[in-house]
Amino acid sequence: MLRKISDPDFRQERSRRSYQALLDAATELFAAQGYDAVGTPEIAEHAGVSVGTFYRYFDDKHEVYLEIMRRTMIAAYDATLKGLTPERFVGRARRETISEAVGLVFDHVLERPELTRSFMEMSLRDPGVAELRRAFEHLACQRLKLLIELVTSRETVPDPEAFAYILYGSSMQCAYGLAVHLVPQTLSKDRARAALTAFIERALFP
Repeated sequence: MLRKISDPDFRQERSRRSYQALLDAATELFAAQGYDAVGTPEIAEHAGVSVGTFYRYFDDKHEVYLEIMRRTMIAAYDATLKGLTPERFVGRARRETISEAVGLVFDHVLERPELTRSFMEMSLRDPGVAELRRAFEHLACQRLKLLIELVTSRETVPDPEAFAYILYGSSMQCAYGLAVHLVPQTLSKDRARAALTAFIERALFP
């Protein structure tokens, strides 16, 4: 489900531009209005193409929504987890590494908060979106599990897999809370980032 991002094999540059314009337009509209309020004619109009062009690339708005979510999650993975290596957790650099990773998670979620809200809501009622979310969470947690096993001991973290899910859930829930204003207004992104960084560091390196 979280296959590598690759566009269709376009024979003409104009086709590639139309495809990207549809993705960009749908992303903006879903972020601004939510899934239910957006239709394929609005997406096509916003992209500056015909409805027929939309259906040349996508079966319906559900398909383009899934593609947007897939690309968003792959980008999130690449930005936050792909670059984390055991070498970055040596000595004093580990706090900076943890803080940077937390900050990237927050920035990615907060970049389009309404799209985040839409995705969370859709994952509770749409099987396709739920499957995509599960696939991403599994990938992220398996990566965290491996990283935990490499940077700390079993005496410190007896169950790396369970800890990975707890760590992932804590980070994402905090980011989502900031994005959709579920936390007090006095809790800024910087305060949340500092607190979460300290929590993760103490848990991994007591």
